[in-house]
Amino acid sequence: MSSRYEKDRWAVSIGIDSADAVENLRNSGSGPDAEECPDALSQPLKLPRGVRAFKAGLCAAVVLCLAASVVHVVLVFLHVAPANTVSKRYGPQVNAWVFPFFEQNWRLFAPDPEAVNRQILARTAHTGSDGSVQVSPWFDLTAVDRSAVEHHVFPSHTAQNMLRRAWAGYVDSHGGDDKARTERALMMQKYLTNIAADRVAARNGGTFDFVQLRVVTLSVAEPGTRVRSRPPTPVENRLLPWWKVTRHAK
Repeated sequence: MSSRYEKDRWAVSIGIDSADAVENLRNSGSGPDAEECPDALSQPLKLPRGVRAFKAGLCAAVVLCLAASVVHVVLVFLHVAPANTVSKRYGPQVNAWVFPFFEQNWRLFAPDPEAVNRQILARTAHTGSDGSVQVSPWFDLTAVDRSAVEHHVFPSHTAQNMLRRAWAGYVDSHGGDDKARTERALMMQKYLTNIAADRVAARNGGTFDFVQLRVVTLSVAEPGTRVRSRPPTPVENRLLPWWKVTRHAK
């Protein structure tokens, strides 16, 4: 009986202690103080300074690229679109952006392909110490450009457009009499002369003081016409005057 009495007494004491512990926990709030167990997730994660700078620079670069793309598309659209109030007002700014790297040889809603082929030839002259003049044979500048474009997947912009655009600018500024009446005409004449002189010097070498150009304009054959059935008849055979150039020697 005594051992059974002791067991019952021990059980009652444990129950009292457990009840007291539960009551103390209830009165103490939610357990240990928040200061003793800080929540790591509640603190914001701070990136290193270098990473933050890289992200900021990347975002700025993306924004600049998008802005440049939008501006480029708008300016090219104004260039190829029919004449309107905006394109007339901002024509110089549009042309400054488009030429010479983003040139578009067509017009929106009304493409205007080339109707003729032009063959530009050049020859040089050298004046000797005794007063004699030596004139070189004609050199086909257009054939050199054509060979640089044909059978090339990614031909250079220089081979495709430099000589052609130089001649188009010369014609627009001079008309048909080869007389330079404006500063732009003088600039285009000098530009065309330098292109011809540099290319002749690079290909043929020699020494020369003057250069002359001849431009042969041929009509484009109709579709289905045999190339060798009949030689094309020149629409125009234009001979330009002799131009003085800086002495080339090679």
